[in-house]
Amino acid sequence: MTTPKFLEPAVAWGVGGLVPAIVQDQTDGRVLMLAYMDAEALAATLATGDVHFHSRSRDRLWRKGETSGNVLRLLDIAVDCDGDALLLQVDPTGPTCHRNTRSCFDQAAAVASAEAPAPPSLQGFEWLETLWSTLAARATADPASSYTARLLAGGVDLPARKVAEEATEVLMAAKDDAVATAELRGATRDALTGEVADLLYHTLVLMLERELPPAAVIARLRERHKA
Repeated sequence: MTTPKFLEPAVAWGVGGLVPAIVQDQTDGRVLMLAYMDAEALAATLATGDVHFHSRSRDRLWRKGETSGNVLRLLDIAVDCDGDALLLQVDPTGPTCHRNTRSCFDQAAAVASAEAPAPPSLQGFEWLETLWSTLAARATADPASSYTARLLAGGVDLPARKVAEEATEVLMAAKDDAVATAELRGATRDALTGEVADLLYHTLVLMLERELPPAAVIARLRERHKA
């Protein structure tokens, strides 16, 4: 995996050359922990893509997960308006807290045992916010240079027709995947993934054309979930 390249932010180092670093799971925004970085820890984090801190108790560089294996892979980093705090968005491997909980801010400490249930796997739906914002921005683009703008310029018929087409292709890809042999399963699963992605994209474009916000659909799903 290629380590992302980040530009070192302009940090206003505090007492002892340290700055607090808030760690956030990029998948859903959950705050996982708070620790401290110095210039060495920040440089090591940016160079390797694995989050490093300065251990105040041991007064040394500390790579998160160096003993537990629960490393934090850096995905993005930001400095606050005063330069005296960092926000790290990460992809965590396993529980972040030493109590074996996902977050250090979880109220109940988990007991590490083979019988303890595994935390639910997060699916990354939060990223759809980014896609929706991108589609909305493309609405005013030149249709000659933007496929999204071209769909929107076609009125309701064009994106609706594409949703129907993609739904049919999802059906066909799903049936192919259902009967695929083990040797072909990788290819059929990849094809199904692509078709579902196309369907989701065109559905969002249709919603944008109809000025139907995803929040309204989510609210309806929540209502049905409570019923």
